[in-house]
Amino acid sequence: MSAALLKILQLIVALSVLILVHEAGHFTFSKLFKTRVDKFFLFFDIGGKALLSTKHGWFAKLFPRFKDSETEYGIGWLPLGGYCKVCGMVDESLDMEALKAEPQPWEFRTKKAWQRMLIMAGGVLYNFIFAILLYIAALQIWGTSYYNNQENRIFASELAQEMGFQTGDRILALDDYVPTDFFALQADIARRDVKVVTVERGSDTLQLYIDRSYIPQIISTPGMFDIAVPYVIDTIPPKSPNYGLGYRKGDRIIAVDSVKIDFLQDARGLFANKPNAEMTATLVRDGDTLTLPIRTDSTSMAFIYAHIPGLCTREYGFFEAIPAGVELTFSTIGSYLRDLKMVMSPSTGAYKSVGSFLTIADAMPTSWNWQIFVRLLGLLSIMLGVMNLLPIPALDGGHIVFLIYEMITGRKPSDKFMQVAQMIGMVLILLLMLFACGNDIGRLFR
Repeated sequence: MSAALLKILQLIVALSVLILVHEAGHFTFSKLFKTRVDKFFLFFDIGGKALLSTKHGWFAKLFPRFKDSETEYGIGWLPLGGYCKVCGMVDESLDMEALKAEPQPWEFRTKKAWQRMLIMAGGVLYNFIFAILLYIAALQIWGTSYYNNQENRIFASELAQEMGFQTGDRILALDDYVPTDFFALQADIARRDVKVVTVERGSDTLQLYIDRSYIPQIISTPGMFDIAVPYVIDTIPPKSPNYGLGYRKGDRIIAVDSVKIDFLQDARGLFANKPNAEMTATLVRDGDTLTLPIRTDSTSMAFIYAHIPGLCTREYGFFEAIPAGVELTFSTIGSYLRDLKMVMSPSTGAYKSVGSFLTIADAMPTSWNWQIFVRLLGLLSIMLGVMNLLPIPALDGGHIVFLIYEMITGRKPSDKFMQVAQMIGMVLILLLMLFACGNDIGRLFR
């Protein structure tokens, strides 16, 4: 299977699972409060057409007993979401005819405000619980690993140098926050609204003031910081042109053809555009300085792999994974909320990074990897939950806002008002989807 097809398959599986989990939250609380659910569908059955329905078509003929169920379960043909149609509720179907009849005790509109609140919040609640369960499983099965920021120095890109950073700096603090994960530094500077970065440079400690005008570039420029890796040899594979030339694990290459090398990245420039070349490497071994030939292959690669310092790994038992999974979920929610805050601030340019299904598919691995898939599924579940809490009519958050208003004032918005609000919300969501798709298409052309 090609990488593109596998990405699409993973996207469909992930979205299908998340939709079912979310709608199951609405369904469960509806049943808890004896509210009738007319339809429970994965994907949309626009025009009444469905790939599967428990009350119509081939499935109903094969299993006629399902036709008597009060809820129609099915799979629609338009894979852009799913829905749980709760009886007596103004939803995306905009079916107002049913609301003209006398309210019935099994309908959503006759339930108490706090019960309707839980029915509406059930989807988001299930998304967060599902993320917690996924993270607990991931931590218990695979543990966690990251490169410790305190043990590494930065190799500064042009953008980082322009902002005042230098290769070899060690980042100590972002305002009052002490970062631990090296590869989260760039995102942390943007999403935490960092004003002062404290760095260790040589024997000095300096403070760099971050000009917020750089935030759009920080967001749009990947690889602002790389680990400044000392060229200490870890392995040389048999395919390397330098295999068997006398190198040992732990040797540190300090020069090539008398050009000084401080870090691995310095060597890459010396090898570039030099296929099948032979040069002289100066290295330090157990306090002694030696010279050995160093060669490149036809692609100008030396294939001498360096040891990257600061890799931290941790394994979790079941009872350790539970609080760690909860903590990871809430910290991820906090990070995503900070990302949304940046998106809402036009000056950051973060709105340009908003993407649609193409962006999500691109994040999927090119080969099946359960660890990456489970962690991504947890992140997407959090994103779906947070997005549904936005106070936009047609989203769960919009309904919750109206319910809070009703609980405070004792006045319930009219069905007509809810219908208009629902239509406005659907237009806003459609415009947001078009904007996200436009961003994706623009990135493809770029």
